[in-house]
Amino acid sequence: MSDALLWPRYADPSDLTAIEAVPLADRALPESTYALLSRAATTWPDRTATTVLPEAARWREPARRTFAELLAAVHRYANLLRELGIRRGDAVALMSPNCADLIPATLAAQLAGIAAPLNGGLSRGHLTELLRLSGARVLITAGPELAPEHWDAARALAPGLDAVLVLRPTAATGEPAPLAAIDGVRVAYLSELASTMDHSAFAGEPPSATDLAALFHTGGTTGAPKLAAHTHANEVTNAWMIAANSLLESDSVVFAALPLFHVNALVVTLLAPLFKGQQAVWAGPLGYRDLALYGEFWKIVEHYRIAAMSAVPTVYAVLAQCPVGADISSLRYALVGASPLPAAVREGFQSHTGITLVEGYGLTEATCASARSFPDAPRPGSVGQRMPYQRVKVVRQGTGEELSAGETGILAVSGPTVFPGYVAGRDETGYVLDGLGKLRDGWLDTGDLARVDADGFVHLAGRAKDLIIRGGHNIDPAMIEDTLLAHPEVTGAGAVGRPDEHSGEVPVAYVTFTPGATATEADLLAWAAGRVPERAAAPKSVTVLDALPVTDIGKPYKLALRADATRRAIAEALAPFDGVTVDAVIEDGTVVAIVTLASEVDETKVTAILSRYTVPHRLTLEGHP
Repeated sequence: MSDALLWPRYADPSDLTAIEAVPLADRALPESTYALLSRAATTWPDRTATTVLPEAARWREPARRTFAELLAAVHRYANLLRELGIRRGDAVALMSPNCADLIPATLAAQLAGIAAPLNGGLSRGHLTELLRLSGARVLITAGPELAPEHWDAARALAPGLDAVLVLRPTAATGEPAPLAAIDGVRVAYLSELASTMDHSAFAGEPPSATDLAALFHTGGTTGAPKLAAHTHANEVTNAWMIAANSLLESDSVVFAALPLFHVNALVVTLLAPLFKGQQAVWAGPLGYRDLALYGEFWKIVEHYRIAAMSAVPTVYAVLAQCPVGADISSLRYALVGASPLPAAVREGFQSHTGITLVEGYGLTEATCASARSFPDAPRPGSVGQRMPYQRVKVVRQGTGEELSAGETGILAVSGPTVFPGYVAGRDETGYVLDGLGKLRDGWLDTGDLARVDADGFVHLAGRAKDLIIRGGHNIDPAMIEDTLLAHPEVTGAGAVGRPDEHSGEVPVAYVTFTPGATATEADLLAWAAGRVPERAAAPKSVTVLDALPVTDIGKPYKLALRADATRRAIAEALAPFDGVTVDAVIEDGTVVAIVTLASEVDETKVTAILSRYTVPHRLTLEGHP
């Protein structure tokens, strides 16, 4: 594999044309994630591949694996899975916080069969449905030492499985906790059961480019969980697009703190570093949710010479408040994505650290990343330029007619990273995949409103879908609405995102009552908090209306609810100022906050508060149009 072919210059937007002058097939990318790992282990056997912190407070006590050791662990685990009956078309479910052994376990699942990562924080009902969809007979999960709540969930899900393989905490010492038996299910610690397996090679046939590598769950726009299928070619190609970044060399260290059930963690911080033999430093099991991490973060950057990281806006907002007190000159690429970046967060982080935040854009159905930005060529208001060999276009909602550069419509993506479909079932040949209306002639309907400029930079303009994005986490409003509608006095429910300076959005709900209802808004908050399928979806407020807004043809009109939620949020933020009134209007499908100021109000201070939100706003002076 020629370095000249594999690593074209990719440092600024003008490089895109030259990169695509060479056909992607000529770049001879590895055929599978296993082939990618094997190449790394052959090229850099003794170089450190993974450095995993037991927890933030113990960042000086990591567990390390070289590339050769990582490959050996993958061989052992994959050969164990094969002994347990896993074959190419079989899914292996993985449900655990990040730990040292989850990394090779995930790659082993892709080698022996198909990895199906699960978010253990989902409700039991959702987890049961995802297991059913995947058809997984083997579950790799956190044990009682690592995450008791995951272990409890795993035991509840175990009936009907063939085996439950258990993970211990990173750098665990001493005898492991005994595991309670489960009738008809083989239960054992993964590392113990695999200790006698061959570590030198995989006993089965390695996967090909078109074989399925993973099934990632995604909420989509309906309440039912869905599994998006990725091929090995999808993942390897997207990982190469990320690794091709010329700002990062082979000695660049990548920081990883997102959970491995998230595509960003897999593609950006596990697979992409394999291309150049880069070390990945993995945070403890809580990742960015470990409050102790923020007090130690800049020391970790200095100690490990972290060059690149990826996080959501809320993480950077907190880091902007943490005294640096360390040499962080190694950090050259700080990527932000998953939810809109407020201007105040961008400016606060950059002024505090001197590091430019760069935005990216992607979605599970396009593997992971479809657009990236450049620190030395900022494009304010954009989430980045399309990545090599991917195509983007904007189409008119309803007709699919392609719009001209600069026009706003539904963003569509095509190319080698677009997924083959959602799991719709199984037949004698394997999984039955269906685009479920998201795929048309190779183009993926992202559901996002956007415009694309002449240089291929994507500018998001809101969402055509109704997902609520809280700190980068997608929340399906249907799960909130269904929970509230189960209350005997609720006749209608609508959930939307309310602007929030910390999380981008938080869920709020609006309801209508039966005549003579006695329930209060506080009662409904408690009802929802105790029943909603995931904690993050619990609404922050419930407002009772006489009627929910509808369109002229009687369909629910959530834009009106979002406008009300926006008005309330901005009015609350500006409450300390006398002489300020707030309204919210809908313009071209977007909610805009209208803030009217009396002459004595300090406009600079009001603007500073508004910059903390991603809501479009317009200031007017009292008495002026």
